Amino acid sequence: MDIWQSIVLALIQGVSEFLPISSSAHLILVPKLSDWPDQGLAFDVVVHLGTLFAIVFYYRSLLQQLWLDFYQSLLQRQSVGESTLAWGVLLATIPVGLAGLLFKTQIETHLRSVEVIAATTIGFGLLLALAAYLNHRKSHVRGQLGAIDMAFIGCMQALALIPGTSRSGITITAGLLLGLSKQSATRFAFLLAIPVIALSSMLMLFELFAQVEPVNSVILLVGFAVSALSSYLTVVFFIKLLDTLGMLPFVVYRLLLGVILLTI
Repeated sequence: MDIWQSIVLALIQGVSEFLPISSSAHLILVPKLSDWPDQGLAFDVVVHLGTLFAIVFYYRSLLQQLWLDFYQSLLQRQSVGESTLAWGVLLATIPVGLAGLLFKTQIETHLRSVEVIAATTIGFGLLLALAAYLNHRKSHVRGQLGAIDMAFIGCMQALALIPGTSRSGITITAGLLLGLSKQSATRFAFLLAIPVIALSSMLMLFELFAQVEPVNSVILLVGFAVSALSSYLTVVFFIKLLDTLGMLPFVVYRLLLGVILLTI
């Protein structure tokens, strides 16, 4: 893999990780169209770490507050400030963690075909469209998440293990179905990304240490930098333009991408 390929793949990972358009669909489509070789596990690790760095940096002040309130809630044994949100992020991560441990082999063996990814890209795109439509028709949307909201979104996040679903897409969809505002649903979806990306990166690191794989440090550094920068800019502009754009452009994009995947 050369520098150009690393830039393109890191850019795809950085942009698609937080938009509801499925990063796995893109990372299959590009090599299919370009006939590029597999980028290797080491590169996958660094681009995921790049997206993790970006989202942690974006929410650094909130994360600091969440940690302090979480710690105080343990000491005082009662809700403190944003501790409910901190507990929600922690507990909502459990379903995807358990599902990953239980079904990892089945997913890798049976659900990574282009046909499956095309179907999930289209199917969950239509579900996002339905959720956005129903949410728009509500006379009042909520800004606060309750325990049931967080549990439901956490369970729905487990579906993101199926390639083509989009982790951010399914969690935002779940939030909209619950009647949350686009901003609240997106914020919780992005906060949920932090433990999920951290855990998946740790698993990939364990697999990487078990391999004897030559690495190009320059390419890895470029991949990390491009992934981190593109992820950060994507999060910034997506949140700022959320009320203006809505979900329709991403639904249309998913449908077109699914058709292209089926075609190839």
